[in-house]
Amino acid sequence: MTGVKAFSTSSLEPFLQRSRIAYFSMEIALRPEIHTYSGGLGVLAGDTARSCADFSLPIVFVTLLSRAGYVHQDLDKQGRQLTQPNPWQPEDWTQPVNVMIAVRAEGRDVWIRPWIYLLNCPLGHCVPVLLLDTDLEQNSPQDRHITDHLYGGDEANRLKQEIVLGIGGARILQALGFQISKYHLNEGHAALLTVYLLRQFRRSKGVKASLYDDEQVRERCIFTTHTPVEAAFDKFSYALVSRVLGDYIELDELKRHAGDDHLNMTRLALNLSGYVNGVSERHAQTASGMFPGYDVRAVTNGVHAPTWTHVSFARLFHESFPQWAHDPEVLRRAERLSDDVVWNAHQDAKRDLTALVKARCDTSLSADVPILGFARRMWNTNDRLCSSATWSGFRLSCAGARFSWCSPGWPTRVTSRVLL
Repeated sequence: MTGVKAFSTSSLEPFLQRSRIAYFSMEIALRPEIHTYSGGLGVLAGDTARSCADFSLPIVFVTLLSRAGYVHQDLDKQGRQLTQPNPWQPEDWTQPVNVMIAVRAEGRDVWIRPWIYLLNCPLGHCVPVLLLDTDLEQNSPQDRHITDHLYGGDEANRLKQEIVLGIGGARILQALGFQISKYHLNEGHAALLTVYLLRQFRRSKGVKASLYDDEQVRERCIFTTHTPVEAAFDKFSYALVSRVLGDYIELDELKRHAGDDHLNMTRLALNLSGYVNGVSERHAQTASGMFPGYDVRAVTNGVHAPTWTHVSFARLFHESFPQWAHDPEVLRRAERLSDDVVWNAHQDAKRDLTALVKARCDTSLSADVPILGFARRMWNTNDRLCSSATWSGFRLSCAGARFSWCSPGWPTRVTSRVLL
């Protein structure tokens, strides 16, 4: 930390006065140089932050610092996937804030310090993003590494990360002086935030069967669920929870909300959030089927158009619809554009893509052949992709940009077949 200029708490005053919403996400894609994201969950969080800045919404974002990033992916000559850490330098893009709080994990105090990133938009608005860090000299050597790797470490470390995010994040906001009225949980990783809130609303003894006023928590919490696969939900054994979380909350009370067999973070968030949504109409239907009795609404994922639009199309849109970047609904009129101008912009974008593939992969893609871009994580169910380039009499190039993982050996088979 020597030589790193701290962000003074007095500079937070404008945000403290207006911020009433806190958005919690284990990952967030702020910019390519800040490796605090792994995929769609982080991209959505980043696009949400950019849109909030555009609209000057009264919000603060909370995530982990993840100094070592997620993974840097390479392929060897046999098409086998190789992974290694993907570190970044927080001091290049963020500033530490002069405040620390401690949470208890495995009977020890784990100190947390936030770094801050100010996300500015072209209109001059700004939203703060707090990135939580345990790499502090006050911590034991093992605890200093809790927030190093995004989704990293064993099951115990994952639980500690979620304690830092959910409980530590809420306490950081309190220590800094934020007065939050609504908490948005982007997936179940931050669900222990609801446990922190439960403790703020403990009932007097003998009032009701429950020790805590659940409705007070539900009024404050919003939960977005993304994963339609039961196996992907974070679950922790209560033996591990008792060892790591200790007596932070009564075990019977936790089981009442999170399930009898395991601490199911998704179920915990579902039970203590007053508003729950999936990320598309079909996904909301799937989630409702997985969790009968819960009202899962649908808010279809969007993107921050100015961030993801190629410069050629951005130029075309700006000429035709000057307000498109801040009022994307006007793009409904894009169908009125002539085929020629759209095709020319498309060809410009395609040339940039083929140049990028050549520079990154030393592979030449023909500009005359359709290119299938595949930017989703490869699961077993996506194996159909491997046969998509074999349609009879039709040439097709594939360009993929996602880390693949699932059953042992499967990513190697898929990436090898795609490369071939």
